[in-house]
Amino acid sequence: MLTVPEAQQRLLPEMNPLLQSRYRILQSVQLMQPIGRRTLADSLKMTEREIRKETDILRDQGLLDSQKSGMVCTSDGELVIEQLRALVYEWSGLTQLGKALENHLGLQHVLVVPGDYNDDETVLTLLGKEAAQQFLSTIANEQVVAVTGGKSVASLAQFLQPVDAQHNVTFVAARGGIGHEMQMQANTLVATFAMQMEAQYRTLFLPEHLSEQAYQAMLMEPMVTEIMAYYDRADCVIHGIGSAEEMAIRRNSSAEDLRILEEKGAVSEAFGYYFNAEGEIVHRIRTIGIQLEQVEKCKHIIAVAAGKQKVNAMLSYFKVAPKQTIFITDEAAAKAIAERLL
Repeated sequence: MLTVPEAQQRLLPEMNPLLQSRYRILQSVQLMQPIGRRTLADSLKMTEREIRKETDILRDQGLLDSQKSGMVCTSDGELVIEQLRALVYEWSGLTQLGKALENHLGLQHVLVVPGDYNDDETVLTLLGKEAAQQFLSTIANEQVVAVTGGKSVASLAQFLQPVDAQHNVTFVAARGGIGHEMQMQANTLVATFAMQMEAQYRTLFLPEHLSEQAYQAMLMEPMVTEIMAYYDRADCVIHGIGSAEEMAIRRNSSAEDLRILEEKGAVSEAFGYYFNAEGEIVHRIRTIGIQLEQVEKCKHIIAVAAGKQKVNAMLSYFKVAPKQTIFITDEAAAKAIAERLL
């Protein structure tokens, strides 16, 4: 028995690519507005002539509006994007791809967004939008949300919105300081997320990598015991997935440390743990931050990662990832993972 979308596709196969193209144009305007034709053409790897033709049609339909600062998506356009989202994802095969990865990776849900992050940075914005929607659907009373740093996690910020104060949501930095990009630090992100949602937050202003003596001393500090109690209560974690080499460099690891990680076959990193291709822990940094056993107890886990260059890291980490994980990634990475698994 054919579904209505399947019947439509059988009768009008030429409608599928045209629908996907116009949907992507409209969606890109929404994500980057206000935006000019040239910038939009460069982002979507289309000619300005093609963009002009399609945006004129979308404007005539009342889905786009042209302003001095550039094109913007109208309220009708936003409604069309939301109404057609499931259909477009199904016709493009993204829904089926996500379900296939769910089964092979053993995760709760895999959501694949269109595009290739390596070629189009607006894909990261789309990842953030989808991840934010997944997170907002989990909000509960007295919820404690642990947040790591990184560009993928930061992409949620603009799509978060205030919730009922009675929920009493608290964001907690899942780790201390790492690297030099302050905007991507866990401490910065929990403050930003809390401001967007009019919620509470707790920071962890400590270096992520500590000596044994400093680590043992810090465990006795009231600030640290308080934050560790929050980790025990956390029922949601939002995190990225890093390649082992990338994360070691961000931590300013020495050449000797990099050599050791390479010798041990470290491929991925999450929560201060380094994993090999089989998902085995081969190294662990001494850090004040949420621990893997605390993550595993969380009811909701949202992992956000994109880019084909991270496929090995994703496959490594998902061998040990908690089964309640919701994974959000881009089409290019999802297809590369599928090629390795299916």
